[in-house]
Amino acid sequence: MNWLFFSIATALLWGVAELFYKKGAQPDEKYSHLKICVWVGVVMGAHAIFTLLTQDIKYNPVNLLRYLPVSLFYIVSMAFSYFGMRFLEESISDPIENTAGVICVLLFAIFMGDKFSALTWIAVAVIGVGVVGVSYVENRGETVRKKKLGKTLAIVSFCMPFVYALLDAFGTFLDDAFFLVDDVANTPLVDVTEETIEAVANTSYELTFALFALILFIFMKAKKVKFGPVKQNKDKVLAAVFETAGQFTYVYALGGVDAVAAPILSSVCIVSLLLSRIFLKEKLSWKTYAFITVVIIGILLLAISEEL
Repeated sequence: MNWLFFSIATALLWGVAELFYKKGAQPDEKYSHLKICVWVGVVMGAHAIFTLLTQDIKYNPVNLLRYLPVSLFYIVSMAFSYFGMRFLEESISDPIENTAGVICVLLFAIFMGDKFSALTWIAVAVIGVGVVGVSYVENRGETVRKKKLGKTLAIVSFCMPFVYALLDAFGTFLDDAFFLVDDVANTPLVDVTEETIEAVANTSYELTFALFALILFIFMKAKKVKFGPVKQNKDKVLAAVFETAGQFTYVYALGGVDAVAAPILSSVCIVSLLLSRIFLKEKLSWKTYAFITVVIIGILLLAISEEL
């Protein structure tokens, strides 16, 4: 039953990571979202080096380039997410970002001709209703966000979770359809086996994130942006640590009963919602909470339907 422990641990770790992401994404700190990217890259790079030193995965550096399209989709999506967190409540952004699964279902249906169960399409419809409802309630009239940020920035910030969901879905689609395939002979990755393919892909992703972080660091140094000591950036650092830790436990969680593990792993937005309410004191209208609940129910239904 170790997989059950790791499934719960993953949901909790990623939920806590979202809390610290939000705390670290300060609206009045112009480059806070890029600083978060740098810290995530540092921690992920350290974990990639640890993997290479402790696991015999026979890593071929060519995979860094081979896996680059997938890595870029994931990394850029996270950068947009961090930007949106500067201005948008975590209680809203995280459930919307978790609708990436819906877009992924549509991509497989359109481009791969996959057939899905009735429950899957019901879940897609439920999520669609919830997202439309949240969008309507949060953007009609002169909301507090519009008065505080201005109409343009309010709209842009609200769009960020959707941009994240779209890019993340494309990354997942490429991952599942072409890279992490059952028959390793058909993957673009080289020198991999069934036992090492996921570790090789993840290491490539983490190393790419580290290089991306280095580029951002040089860019901000050229802009004379002050980073400050680690203590001053503790929320950003903790977010990166919990993100990477959750990624580590996620691998072990996948070894369990999918029909049980998948809903647990998809409950990250529930953990995030509760933590945001408790620690960030976020308060939304009852209508917004109602539609967010609809989205979460749809996400859980989708996770169950995909693993039955």
